[in-house]
Amino acid sequence: MLEKLKEKVLKANLELPKRNLVTYTWGNVSEIDRESKLIVIKPSGVDYDEMTEEDMVVVDLKGDIVEGKLRPSSDTPTHIELYKKYPDIGGIVHTHSSWATSWAQSGKSIPVMGTTHADYFYGEIPCTRKLSEEEIMSEYEKQTGLVIIETFKDRNPMYTPGVIVNDHGPFNWGKDSNEAVHNAVVMEEVAKMAFRAKMLSPEDNGADEALVTKHFLRKHGENAYYGQG
Repeated sequence: MLEKLKEKVLKANLELPKRNLVTYTWGNVSEIDRESKLIVIKPSGVDYDEMTEEDMVVVDLKGDIVEGKLRPSSDTPTHIELYKKYPDIGGIVHTHSSWATSWAQSGKSIPVMGTTHADYFYGEIPCTRKLSEEEIMSEYEKQTGLVIIETFKDRNPMYTPGVIVNDHGPFNWGKDSNEAVHNAVVMEEVAKMAFRAKMLSPEDNGADEALVTKHFLRKHGENAYYGQG
């Protein structure tokens, strides 16, 4: 079952090393089939050079394995919480890409320093609060999903398709796995740009709100006119 989706998710996972977003096995991509409510996700700890379509694991929204001979990614519970909460999310990617992870390890959100960021993320890319010791010791990966949801309490996750988890790293999402990976690539680039901009001009508080709004809405707003439609 879901053979085409397995192939798609495999290709999305293989984009991560191609885009220099992962080292060794440090990442995972998933996509959900909303009709069947089943998720296809990368297996845990399998090298990208050796991974095949048959290695992809199918799980349900309880985390139970429906199909597959390998264990799913250890981050599966995080993915599940986001899929359950946000019906518009169709694909999720997690990496430990170095620039975005540097912001996560500093506990700082990624500020909007210019239009490249604003073309994809409406406002800063938020950093979650730290997990408590109790949360870490109790269903850690599920709690990671819940702290992301808490962070987006007053945010539109489709307007800001990514987050950095404090002391951990980035998660991105989109309408499918391909869009999620695309957003992860963009996040890494804007994280690098923001770091450099703040190093060059620490007093700069970022791009003007009017410019941020203009750039985001011309691509994603109701009357968007960027591109060919």
